[in-house]
Amino acid sequence: MKSVDQPVLRDVVLIGGGHSHVGVIKKFGMAPWPGVRLTVICTDIDTPYSGMLPGYIAGHYRFDEVHIDLGRLCAFAGARFIQARVTGLDRMAKKVICEGRPPIAYDAVSINIGSTPRVDLHESTPGSAVPVKPIAQFNTRWQALLERIRSHAPGMSIAVVGGGAGGVELTLAMQYRLRNELTKAGKNPDSLSFHLLTAGDRLLPTHNPKVQQEFMQVLQQRGVNVHLNAEVIQLNEGVLSTTQGLQLKADEVMWVTQAKGAHWLANTGLDLDESGFIEVKDTLQSVNDDHVFAAGDVASFKDRPLEKAGVFAVRMGKPLTENLKRHMEGTPLAHYRPQRTWLALISTGDQFAVASKGALSFSGGWVWQWKDWIDRRFMRKFTDLQPMDMDAAPAAPAPSVNLSAEESQQAISAIAMRCGGCGAKVGANVLSRALQAIHPIERDDVLVGLHAPDDAAIVRVPPGKAMVHTVDFFRAFIDDPYVFGKIAANHALGDVFAMGGQAQSATAVATVPPGLEAKVEETLFQMMSGAVEVLNEAGCALVGGHTGEGKELALGFAINGLVDESLKGVMIKGGLKAGQVIILTKPIGTGTLFAALPQLGTRGVWIQRALESMMHSNRKGAAILMEAGATACTDLTGFGLLGHLVEMIKPSGVDVRLKLTSLPLLDGALETTRAGIVSSLQPANVRLRRAIQNQAAWVNHPLYPLLFDPQTAGGLLASVPADNALHCVAQLRQNGYPHAAIIGEVLAQGDALEPVALTE
Repeated sequence: MKSVDQPVLRDVVLIGGGHSHVGVIKKFGMAPWPGVRLTVICTDIDTPYSGMLPGYIAGHYRFDEVHIDLGRLCAFAGARFIQARVTGLDRMAKKVICEGRPPIAYDAVSINIGSTPRVDLHESTPGSAVPVKPIAQFNTRWQALLERIRSHAPGMSIAVVGGGAGGVELTLAMQYRLRNELTKAGKNPDSLSFHLLTAGDRLLPTHNPKVQQEFMQVLQQRGVNVHLNAEVIQLNEGVLSTTQGLQLKADEVMWVTQAKGAHWLANTGLDLDESGFIEVKDTLQSVNDDHVFAAGDVASFKDRPLEKAGVFAVRMGKPLTENLKRHMEGTPLAHYRPQRTWLALISTGDQFAVASKGALSFSGGWVWQWKDWIDRRFMRKFTDLQPMDMDAAPAAPAPSVNLSAEESQQAISAIAMRCGGCGAKVGANVLSRALQAIHPIERDDVLVGLHAPDDAAIVRVPPGKAMVHTVDFFRAFIDDPYVFGKIAANHALGDVFAMGGQAQSATAVATVPPGLEAKVEETLFQMMSGAVEVLNEAGCALVGGHTGEGKELALGFAINGLVDESLKGVMIKGGLKAGQVIILTKPIGTGTLFAALPQLGTRGVWIQRALESMMHSNRKGAAILMEAGATACTDLTGFGLLGHLVEMIKPSGVDVRLKLTSLPLLDGALETTRAGIVSSLQPANVRLRRAIQNQAAWVNHPLYPLLFDPQTAGGLLASVPADNALHCVAQLRQNGYPHAAIIGEVLAQGDALEPVALTE
């Protein structure tokens, strides 16, 4: 990830990871816009390239070859990636409404979310028709169909509704792949039947007659049943009914018909066409909101309607980038002029393709090879990425965004030398506005809390209870302040849960980079919203804190918890007992993964799964461990697995046999350590290798470095009686800890100085 010593002055938000937006992200990464922060919001981290989808269905490409890793691309560009489902726009407040998280502010927003097939049926069985878009959902159904085919009973029938290029390509690709699957399984491929239905009187209506004729011949040769003038009006219990009275039973129905816009667009107040797409000017701006841009399938040009083809979305990337930049600068926008004709390369499933451009057409295996070369070249633009050399990075140029007089004064102040001491506090107005929307839970034992105008909180200790105190603080390692807030709160709460305590109250210490007041306020609101969600879920009241300026975003908490004053049920590090087994509740690997992120050495999905693990609370896990009779427990954090295990071994006076190959790992952790990428804290942790009896036998094992990998918001490491261990692990897995595992056993202290022995 890139960073510059410059305040954020404007926010450009991209909704969707379509072909136009990946072009914007790449160009932004090559030449960032001073003072502008780019944020990408998308439901899926792997965005598909539609041009290669038929080849993927046919089995010619792997999943990774036809998908762009948005997480990695955003890391290259220095853009924030937020995995969320957009449900609307608040255009008055200039905010993107997302499911399950606070709205995200924008100064300009661009929408490139593609389209979905129009499934207009009078009656249908829920889930009976599978739209080909969004592609991620289609792929899930496609993988399920592949599994059905591999265990298939004779006589399966598949119908594709839609006679355009997409429907024809999908039909031929599916047929080619599924017949091959049946042949490999030693089954009769002729037991599979295909039907292609279209409401029109011809296939591929936007292409010339020669192309139409050639595909009719191919479909006939392949034994596909083509039904013209067959508008489907009903699909019920697998039976398709058409206006012409055709009744066709199908085991699977794929829908590739005329497209429509996402349903949430209807509530934005943007001008939409009759199909629900955003009407735009030739600047790619909404006709009734200059701060909203649209590109690709979701954009509708009033003066010249365009076919929903990927070639237009790809070519819109350049003018969209330029116009978003100009909009931030306050300079006149450029006009987009779509091409009148374009080349379409339509595949037949078997590495053969037909080229179509206006009245021209030609075909052959060489056309497919040409298409393959074009597609792979396009994908390389977004996969062959090199991390920025931070040491060689030039100083960021002065901001060139269009600011009001007041904003200009704030920007000058933010760039200037900042005061220390109390002068580094965030302004009272900014702080109060950010905290107004934060609603910590109320507890009867909190007498004076967050929203009281006092210098400190007053919290009562209930009778019979003793206090557990802990504190944690660290700088942000991801660009999403909301997710960072959740992880920081989980990390701090982990110490209380590890001791068997109940969280009572928290005070926060936050550092926010200086900038425009609106941007500082938004960052603080997002971060504390995430944190308070976690604290509230834990029953922990946020009662106060301190917020100051700093170069980097950072957050920490002092947590107060409660335990029985008799210490009954308290789990301590020194409670390991010989004969017990050791359980770890979460996978490890956060240190190496987030060290690899700025080096572009990870996949986006690895990072997302690591974040999901870090956002998962240890509260339920601690309760399950206590119920199983755990006597010793700690949460895994910066010292890594071995470091925290040694902290437990020493006061317990025992030895431990650790099953190295039983360690649960985060996806990608093994790959990044094999690449030699480790956390900056790893060398300090490695010094504890002297605690291992047989390290020489294991030092070259690929799992060995992960013993020292520092964790953030890691799992619980605990010892339970051996008789309860399997049931305990089963309970953990049923309650949201799917990687929970037995990783070792506690032994009586032996003669060896080194207390840890590694085994398979």
